[in-house]
Order: sequence, then C-alpha cells, then structure tokens
Amino acid sequence: MTATLNLLCAGAAQGLVKALQHRFSAETGAALQARFGAVGAMKEALLAGEACDVMIVTAALIDSLIAEGRLRAEGRADLGRVRTGIAVKSGTPHPDVAGAEGLKAALLAARAVYFPDPQRATAGIHFANVLRRLGIYEQMEARFRSWPAGAIAMRELAASPEDGGIGCTQATEIKYTEGVDFVGMLPPEFELATVYAAAPASGTHQAGLAQAFIALLAGPEAQALREAGGFE
Repeated sequence: MTATLNLLCAGAAQGLVKALQHRFSAETGAALQARFGAVGAMKEALLAGEACDVMIVTAALIDSLIAEGRLRAEGRADLGRVRTGIAVKSGTPHPDVAGAEGLKAALLAARAVYFPDPQRATAGIHFANVLRRLGIYEQMEARFRSWPAGAIAMRELAASPEDGGIGCTQATEIKYTEGVDFVGMLPPEFELATVYAAAPASGTHQAGLAQAFIALLAGPEAQALREAGGFE
C-alpha cells in the first residue's frame, strides 16, 4: 500500500510544495496530500483533528504549536522570509508602488482589489491595515475581492475578464501564479516580512517521511527554487 503524507500548508508555500511534490513522490514512493489555505484556517484544521503529518505555516505559529505539544520540535525547519507585494494582471501597466503616495494612487485607480482573507490570512490582515493607514479602507471597500488564500486571489485576478485590477499578497503567491505580474514589494513603511517554517505533527505515523519532506523543502537542493519563488 502506498504511504500518504498529509500536509496542512499556508498559501505562501503552496508553489514550493507543488514544485517539489513529484520529486518527493519519485524518491520515496509516497503520495502527498496537501490542503492549502490561510494560516488561521490551517490552525483551525489542525485543532479540529484534520489529518496532518506536516504543517507549514508562519514560524511564530509553528513554535506556538510546538509549545502546546501539537507539533514536534525534532525536524522543524525554517523555509525563509517572505515579504508582501503588489500584483497586476499580466500585460497591464505596472503602477509605481515604491512609496506610500504611489501605492495610494494605484489603489484608488484600481477597478477591483484582490487580496486574501482579512480575518485569517497573514497578508490579508496586514493589507487591510495598510488600507486603513492610507485612509482609504472605507472608500475602497466596494471594490474588495477577498478570497480564502492569496493564491486563490491571484488566480482570480489573472482570470478577471476586465483590466484595471490590482492585488496584494505574499510575494511567493504572486510569483508562482501564472497570469499575474509581480510589481514590487509594499513600501518600506508598510513592509510585512514573515518567516515560514515546517514541522512534523505530534500524532504523525509517518515521522520518517515527514522529516524527509521537510528536509527537501528547506534543504540546499531547493534553495534556488525557494529564492526564485520569493523566499529570502
């Protein structure tokens, strides 16, 4: 019987996991079953008892769940730092978002704003606060297009039938999504840099496979892939 490794994974690492999935299966003979979503949703799934051998979320949450005994410290590894950026549909003009005024103008000119869940997604929560700091949250609210995870938001931006949309999420979710262009990081005063990590679940019966997959994700052989996808 083929072994299955179950993952609960933040959307920021979705592209990396998918890029390494076939290699892992070829090397181990194991199948990978991954659920992707907002960090908060992944925590809820773990606490609800959803099948999980490896969890990939923010390093802060990983360490908290290790302290609670829900994840194992042995095998834990950082994947890298991910910053939050701005995206537009491929083939459309790139606005100047290097400073606060440019970002504000670009957002006000957008027909729709695509971003992840402002309640449970790391980038979504942060971006909603950026809009408030810019003083345009209420003005923009009718144009919000929020989705459960940044990767979904970017796919929806890419598939939008009209131009003029803009998106904000983790740089990894932008760079791994076909049909959208990475414009740039949020201006320094609004920067969000989040370290992501992976750790085995305490209740896993696939400890060897879990550690092998984490080693592949975080190891030197995948460094170029991580960097190309937005991990620093």
